[in-house]
Amino acid sequence: MLQMEIAAASLRRSTVIDERVYDYLLRHEPAEHVQLQALRRRTVAMPEGNMQIAPEQGHLLAFVARLIGARRALEIGTFTGYSALAIALVLPEDGDLVACDISEEWTAVGRRYWQRAGVMRKIDLRIGPALDTLHKLETNGSPPFDFAFVDADKTSYGLYYESALRLVRPGGVIALDNMLRRGRVADPDQNDPDTLSIRTLNARIVSDSRVDHVLLPLAGGMTLLRRRR
Repeated sequence: MLQMEIAAASLRRSTVIDERVYDYLLRHEPAEHVQLQALRRRTVAMPEGNMQIAPEQGHLLAFVARLIGARRALEIGTFTGYSALAIALVLPEDGDLVACDISEEWTAVGRRYWQRAGVMRKIDLRIGPALDTLHKLETNGSPPFDFAFVDADKTSYGLYYESALRLVRPGGVIALDNMLRRGRVADPDQNDPDTLSIRTLNARIVSDSRVDHVLLPLAGGMTLLRRRR
């Protein structure tokens, strides 16, 4: 019986993504917008380039935003703006994205590509500690958001999660990046602050009756949550 259970579990595992399979995956994804491609290549050349989300993650964010008919979006952690651009491209002409980041230097990289893609008017960039920006949005009575993406400092993920739940409308979707920490969350010997924070949040989400959720083994791990009505 145990051998049958192990065999069944093996069949359920995700496909191993080696370079050959990854190249195939990218060739069968939707075409990457020319400015997204240019921004991704520009960011990869930076010392911190590994912080950028992968193209398939950008496709997923755009797909979900379009699927739920998002008009207002919130981003916590913008870096050089790839995810902001991916989301803004699928928002309607009167849509808007509030993008929170602490770095003028990193976000300045993305601005030129937002401009070239014709979405600059949709992106409301807020520079400063994200928790301060989120607090202002809440206290100032911000209209509810349809979609939120969290990809910022990991030690504050629990606070970002709670704030996003308050700001996103019932039926809206929240996406969180790096939720598997590339396997570190499953290793009991990995107890750095970032991993502990994500591990704690994963445990909280599992028992959170306010949301429906799925944890996907995509890149560093992505969780999609739907705020229940």
